[in-house]
Amino acid sequence: MMAENIGRSVPEGFRPKPPRASSAPALGEGCRVPAATPATCAGDAHATTPVAYDGVLLLGFGGPEGQDDVIPFLRNVTAGRGIPDERLEEVAHHYRHFGGVSPINDHNRELKAALDAELAARGLDLPVYWGNRNWMPYVADALQDAADAGRTRLLAIATSAYSSYSSCRQYREDLADAVEATGLAGRVEIDKVRQFFDHPGFVAPFVDGIRAAVAELAERGITDLEREVEVLFSTHSIPDSDADRSGPPEREFGPGGAYVAQHLAVAEQIMAQLGIGSAWQLVYQSRSGPPQVPWLEPDINDALQELPGRGRRAVLIVPLGFVSDHMEVLWDLDTEALETADELGLVALRTATPGTHPAYVAGLVDLMEERLRGTAPDERPHVTDLGPWYDVCRPGCCENKRLGFQPALAGIAP
Repeated sequence: MMAENIGRSVPEGFRPKPPRASSAPALGEGCRVPAATPATCAGDAHATTPVAYDGVLLLGFGGPEGQDDVIPFLRNVTAGRGIPDERLEEVAHHYRHFGGVSPINDHNRELKAALDAELAARGLDLPVYWGNRNWMPYVADALQDAADAGRTRLLAIATSAYSSYSSCRQYREDLADAVEATGLAGRVEIDKVRQFFDHPGFVAPFVDGIRAAVAELAERGITDLEREVEVLFSTHSIPDSDADRSGPPEREFGPGGAYVAQHLAVAEQIMAQLGIGSAWQLVYQSRSGPPQVPWLEPDINDALQELPGRGRRAVLIVPLGFVSDHMEVLWDLDTEALETADELGLVALRTATPGTHPAYVAGLVDLMEERLRGTAPDERPHVTDLGPWYDVCRPGCCENKRLGFQPALAGIAP
């Protein structure tokens, strides 16, 4: 990488993300969940008491918005691991390739606007405040903005559908970090919607995307779906140790934990709804970390290598683990995986992520309304036998083996 492309070490206006919370907010009398509303304070798995929330926290991962942002962003992502800038620059080429800009922030701006419009159409006075884990605006910024506006009973939605440390518990830790950084403990109450991996609004865009891809294959003369086509449902790989610890321990999901079980269950339901008969498998992407640490496999590129030997002429790549076209989608799928497929002579189509699909946006607002109304669990829509997932995360859920249990909201300790 040429030095002039690296940019300044700290961009103008940059603020580092808030430090980790030293402890969770104190529990009220008889309360098992820090900073919770009365509806979730007791720690029941599902909240069935209506709550008059007055704002929504939209929680994102965050991403750089220019070449100067890339290294500071990666410092945020890897904080506490002691990784030097030289090593970060080696892994920054994905962002450099796209001008140092991750699409994730613009996607969240679009999602926020779509949610605002859907809430207004339903007559719900719930302003949406957006904050990120790793880039400005941070979760603490969103929380402070809400409190400054007098909105102190908040419902959080993370832009991640599945259960694991990075996709659920770490967002709950972000909330604890934000409460401590803003000094708002005792002044705000924050609940979080359930993981929505099997909500129909999340699933419908993938079904639509595969249908559209099948139609495109037919236009190219590929119509024998059972023999010629394979569907690869792709999600972010995570360390085996984190996958095994995903979900509540009492559910005993076994190897891969709730993270793998949820993806498999959703993929199975999608294929059942489509009824196209193609072979399918769950594959992984975006692995990082030392090679001696086991991560979920197979990698999507390895899976692609096997397809010609099974007589496949085409592959549909479905980004099942992603809610929008993140950098991992643009680089690992649209660049690397499609290049691999082309080298193998495969016709490859990558289907759409939910993004701002009307069903997805409506589904997220449906999740808010569940909590506003205190909807009973048996009345909550879900397409797999694993759901509906919990409103309050259970004790010991989604531990990070390296870090242990850190302070977190919207769940029972640890």
